[in-house]
Amino acid sequence: MQISGASLIGQRNVAGAEGFRAIDPATGATLEPVFGRASPQDVDDACRLAAHAFDAYRNRPLDARASFLDTIAEQLLTLGDALIERCVAESGLPRARIEGERDRTVAQLRMFAQVVRDGAFLGVRVDPAQPARQPLPRADLRLQHVALGPVAVFGASNFPLAFSVAGGDTAAALAAGCPVVVKAHPAHPGTSALVGQAIRQAVHACGMPDGTFSLLFDDGHQVGAALVGHPQIQAVGFT
Repeated sequence: MQISGASLIGQRNVAGAEGFRAIDPATGATLEPVFGRASPQDVDDACRLAAHAFDAYRNRPLDARASFLDTIAEQLLTLGDALIERCVAESGLPRARIEGERDRTVAQLRMFAQVVRDGAFLGVRVDPAQPARQPLPRADLRLQHVALGPVAVFGASNFPLAFSVAGGDTAAALAAGCPVVVKAHPAHPGTSALVGQAIRQAVHACGMPDGTFSLLFDDGHQVGAALVGHPQIQAVGFT
């Protein structure tokens, strides 16, 4: 799988006008390719696309949502050495550490898939009707947790996999029925790009709506500030 340096807005690749490169912390060498900085328009497009996907995504059957999470996990494993080697180069962490974190990330996704299949997270409660209640009868009362809407996730610097593009925040949001817009951490953009492409392939393979997942690149604060302030974003996850 090739790394293009483009942001992923739904199923589209969007190249930024200016760019930055990752740095190998072990050697100080710059790594290819150049990653384009997402523009304010890119942020708006990603957030609006996520909002458009929200109703369709949250209304998918729980089994379909769980299978989507399992498919993301499978796609991460399919990346194999390409993911491990790029992550080692961008993080300076040893291979065994990265392999363990990859396995943790996969386990998190599979755990959330099982939680979704179980359905208990919905917290469904039904209080029976009281037709004989005086002075007026009472209909039954129903309570259920519902998805909030699009969620922005910020990748962590020290956990390039388990708390990043497909990490716990993303897995939790997708499990709950919320589309996700991720801002990749600039220290490991190549790792983020590979994981983002794996998620996008899972979106396509599982027939999830376009906009269920997007990934934006920036080495400054502009994209993050725009995401947090965007009216379509209903929650933010970060470490």
